[in-house]
Amino acid sequence: MGEVFAGRYELIDPVGRGGAGAVWRAWDRRRGRYVAAKVLLQSDAHTLLRFVREQALRIDHPHVLAPASWAADDDKVLFTMDLVSGGSLAHLVGDFGPLPPRFVCTLLDQLLAGVTAVHAEGVVHRDIKPANILLEATGTKRPHLRLSDFGIAMRKGEPRLTETDYVVGTPGYVAPEQLRGAEPDFPADLFAVGLVALYLLQGRKPDSRAIVEHFTQHGAPESAAGIPQPLWQVVATLLQPDPHARFRTATGARKALTAAVELLPQAGPGDPVEVFDRIGPLPPGFGPDGPDTAGTSSAEGTGGFPLATKQSATAAHRPGPGADPAHGAPPSAPAPGPAPAATERDVATHAFTAPGRPPEAPGTPASAAPLRPGPPAKVAVPVLLAALLCFAVGIWALTTG
Repeated sequence: MGEVFAGRYELIDPVGRGGAGAVWRAWDRRRGRYVAAKVLLQSDAHTLLRFVREQALRIDHPHVLAPASWAADDDKVLFTMDLVSGGSLAHLVGDFGPLPPRFVCTLLDQLLAGVTAVHAEGVVHRDIKPANILLEATGTKRPHLRLSDFGIAMRKGEPRLTETDYVVGTPGYVAPEQLRGAEPDFPADLFAVGLVALYLLQGRKPDSRAIVEHFTQHGAPESAAGIPQPLWQVVATLLQPDPHARFRTATGARKALTAAVELLPQAGPGDPVEVFDRIGPLPPGFGPDGPDTAGTSSAEGTGGFPLATKQSATAAHRPGPGADPAHGAPPSAPAPGPAPAATERDVATHAFTAPGRPPEAPGTPASAAPLRPGPPAKVAVPVLLAALLCFAVGIWALTTG
């Protein structure tokens, strides 16, 4: 049987890892269901404050995967969310390569619906990328997308957690105005949605620097290789370097996408895109209705958990480039190396048509690149959590009052 955390969550097996925490499949005793539990691996003040912000989000939307609850036990903290087993968009492209335009439009419509719900709460996500967009395991039926990982999200008007010389976000998916130090705003998320769209349609990570330079020097290209013109007009508007030239809202982008779909040719015959279960079967002692109580281990109720001894479950799925468990890269996955910068010649001729970098490595953690890095200070988690929660409530009162 699994280890029990805070007397409520039975941690079963690790299914992924992010920048600051490991994600476990867990049994929620109170709700009687399996959940994903993100366990914080660090206890420095900066990471804990991000944890407080992320777990405080309560966005109830079918295309958003936000935290549902949280708990603290001794020097460890976690929050839980729905367990999503179909992997990420990065996994899907790794398996199938460029996706059919109509299938991409379905995914983009759902993503924009989720972004609309997030923005309606006054929240800027700041890290929209393929690895943070998860999928339910729907097989060959209509896909169901969930926007996840709000670790660096913030409400408009909140104080930043970083100094002005930090760039927060995943390299390659940061809007140009953010690179120039602008305050986080909704159009930055829409720029990232445009890059995700290009990634899905072309099957490779887009060169955002080359795209921005091309748009700045030559304007938006009339078309991009392999992308139907009506759909390209929507994507090109999302990719405008000037935030004022993009769609004003995610709702506006979604309306334009709906109009573009009506002009697309009907899908031709071909192999269907399949979104299959990547987490794999439950280990012995667990069934669809929860743990086998007859096999309860002596560790139950101890509150400990063996992050260093348990290994990632083997996912039963079709092999493909970059495939790994959902909710991030597995604990043993190496960090991706830096991508080469585009040359000046690439800007004019290769930004949209030439083969680019290989598909994005799933689970790439969000990065904050400080100019003056320093070691984190360890703190007492329960005391700091209480202080940070008070701080978060005070900030919320100031920004909403």
